[in-house]
Amino acid sequence: MILIKVSFGSRKERRVFPQRSQRFEVIENKISNKIIGSAIEIHKNLGPGLLESAYENALAYDLIEVGLNVQQQKAMPFIYKEIKLDVGYRVDLIVENKVIIEVKSVEQLAPVHFAQTLTYLKLSGLKLALLINFNAVLLKEGIHRIVNKL
Repeated sequence: MILIKVSFGSRKERRVFPQRSQRFEVIENKISNKIIGSAIEIHKNLGPGLLESAYENALAYDLIEVGLNVQQQKAMPFIYKEIKLDVGYRVDLIVENKVIIEVKSVEQLAPVHFAQTLTYLKLSGLKLALLINFNAVLLKEGIHRIVNKL
């Protein structure tokens, strides 16, 4: 943070202005809070054990209902040495063009799930992703924040 001291006559005032990257982080954190709230509500209503597509569609619906812009199953471009390759990468959800959501419904997340989500962040240029495993007894144990260059 940048701390600026401003003098007004005999009185001094301190103002703290967030740096540019911190302002972006605040926006992404607000979005992720709404996403997590919606995911928890879905998990309370449906419980674990459904297919990933069921949770993905329910989450997309709820996020749109709270006024967020959601892109579902968005194709992810893969560029290698200035050549765009169509390799079929698809991101489950992108919210407000700021946060990626990768939805899983597996017994246990594997390291490849984290690597895949981080790769999507790098390919997209976005900074924040949520990897959510709905097949957890308590959903808070299935939510993972993954960051890229924050």
